[in-house]
Amino acid sequence: MDEKKAAILGEIPRLRRYARSLLRDRDAADDLVQDCLERALVRLDNWQTGESPRRWLFTIMHHLFIDQMRKVNRRGEAAMLPLEAGEAVAQPAEQMESIASREIIDALQAISPDRRAALVMVAIEGFSYAEAANILGVPAGTLMSRIARGREELRGLLDDTARRRAIRIVEK
Repeated sequence: MDEKKAAILGEIPRLRRYARSLLRDRDAADDLVQDCLERALVRLDNWQTGESPRRWLFTIMHHLFIDQMRKVNRRGEAAMLPLEAGEAVAQPAEQMESIASREIIDALQAISPDRRAALVMVAIEGFSYAEAANILGVPAGTLMSRIARGREELRGLLDDTARRRAIRIVEK
């Protein structure tokens, strides 16, 4: 039992990263991770010994996220929370990589949650298409379609951002 708990604790950084990519709000992401861990500990017997808990935990988290989004849609509340005061303060970038990273993160947050989840699962978390499809509860073809459309949407958003950055406003 202690080995299972230790293996689950080892996955917390990945769970946090995935939750933050889904929600963009640090507190809401931490709440999602906590809910996921609580559910996992209550249902510890459902996890098969010898397997990595990663896929099992990501499946739990994804189902919790979908349930949360459904509640938000039923209530008519905004899915994205406003930026915190510290996040709203503009600061000059010190490195071009920082600007590019921020643009990519912002573009990733702008695409639909289904496409974002598929991209994050495969491109960032390193799951295979079959594993990601299983975790998200969709057929592999649907997952591949979401990834392709998500990549195309990201390209469009990033091209638009690059064009806006290249345009200089001239005042008289």
